[in-house]
Amino acid sequence: MPLLFSYGTLQEERVQMATFGRLLVGQKDELVGFEVTLVKIEGPRASAETGKTHHANIRFNGRNESRVSGTAFEVTDAELAAADEYEAPASYKRMPVTLASRQTAWVYVHTPQM
Repeated sequence: MPLLFSYGTLQEERVQMATFGRLLVGQKDELVGFEVTLVKIEGPRASAETGKTHHANIRFNGRNESRVSGTAFEVTDAELAAADEYEAPASYKRMPVTLASRQTAWVYVHTPQM
């Protein structure tokens, strides 16, 4: 099964139920060489739905001491497609990464339209 690393809302039970129809099984892990950044939520509807003004994002900085904590979830290919749909409206794209555990996983990174 593919792994999906989440450092944000995909760790929330209500988001998992709405997106996948089930609670995901996962293990705590870290993304090495990345740091957390924030992305302003555009549009009042998205902000009202989440109750937040910013989304979490990550940025590669290459420093070994930089770590982003999160959870690596086992998902199906269909669930990855559902996660793509969930993340797309906020301009997040899926990319492969290697976690501190040395496992390969997918992670979502904000990629604004230019």
